[in-house]
Amino acid sequence: MDSLIGPLGPVGLAVVLTAVLIFGTKEGKEGKAKPLGWWAVLFLSLLAGAAFTAGGWPFNVVPNIVTNDLLGTLGAVMPGLAMPAIALTIMAILAWVGLTRRQVAVTGLILFYVLSGSGGGLGTVPERINAVARHFAS
Repeated sequence: MDSLIGPLGPVGLAVVLTAVLIFGTKEGKEGKAKPLGWWAVLFLSLLAGAAFTAGGWPFNVVPNIVTNDLLGTLGAVMPGLAMPAIALTIMAILAWVGLTRRQVAVTGLILFYVLSGSGGGLGTVPERINAVARHFAS
């Protein structure tokens, strides 16, 4: 075994990062490692959400439903409202509302999971994770 990343795969990476987010945002000091900082939580949730999307079926079902059905309904009610506006609104809420690190982790994981499945700039992150995992697996 030459590498850990190949056998881990995109879904395994997502599970590991989710576990790090769950246990790394614990408020009490029970382990040897310190709790993660706010920006580290946000960055790791971006990677975990993108890794879940890179995992393919059944993990890509939720982003497809949100981008196709939910945005279609919102577009009918509020024409011109697109995914970037919704994402920036949620990011502004994350930045200025007093959330705990665990709330930031869950909200960020869901946000980036949906956004990375919707294409655009964040859509390239799961493609890169999948390409790296395939490269190391071969």
